[in-house]
Amino acid sequence: MQILLVDDEKELTTPLSRVLKQEGYEVDVANNGVEGEKFAQKKHYHLLILDWLMPEESGIELCRKLRSRGDQTPILFLTAKDTVDDRVEGLDVGADDYIVKPFELKEFLARVRALLRRSDAQETSDSRLKVADLELDVTNQLAYRGGRVIELSERETQLLSYLMQYPEQLLTHQQIYHHLWGQESPPSSNVLAALMRLLRRKIEAPGETPLIHTVYGKGYRLGDINQS
Repeated sequence: MQILLVDDEKELTTPLSRVLKQEGYEVDVANNGVEGEKFAQKKHYHLLILDWLMPEESGIELCRKLRSRGDQTPILFLTAKDTVDDRVEGLDVGADDYIVKPFELKEFLARVRALLRRSDAQETSDSRLKVADLELDVTNQLAYRGGRVIELSERETQLLSYLMQYPEQLLTHQQIYHHLWGQESPPSSNVLAALMRLLRRKIEAPGETPLIHTVYGKGYRLGDINQS
């Protein structure tokens, strides 16, 4: 299980990361929100542990950004804030749980285990997606349609998975760029269109109902419009 720990207090991150590793988890550590955001966009994690207050970018800001991009990785807040309003604010931006500093190590590890169980269950349900007569096996990068087995590249799988998680919904160019490339240098404007053309050729054989629809000037929508 991969965990990202983001906190500017090294006297806290050092012992916490050591304990988590002793529990068998793989742990990356970032010391501010901006660095944490880069980690979260380059690598898949099963749990994010974020400090509420950090320089450059707070845990609240980072959580809000990730959720706005469709990232549903469980998030545990570490915070010295313990008022009801503070807790409500954290949950409203998309956090799954919080623990108030100072905390007992046993309670911290119990909350980590609980959130990782949730993450594992979510990944199991998300690893196989189905829209209309199209199925996607995310783990093995394979799609199935009309009796065909369709091999996909990693980027094609990421794109198709994102579209299939939001069937019938318009996903803007900006949302898709953020999901696929994050904070990397954005590719030229025609890269997404070219990737979409390649994906269409693979999942839409002659005679099959088109599933990927262009919303000109805005983005793309996936679904069988004849069934809408």
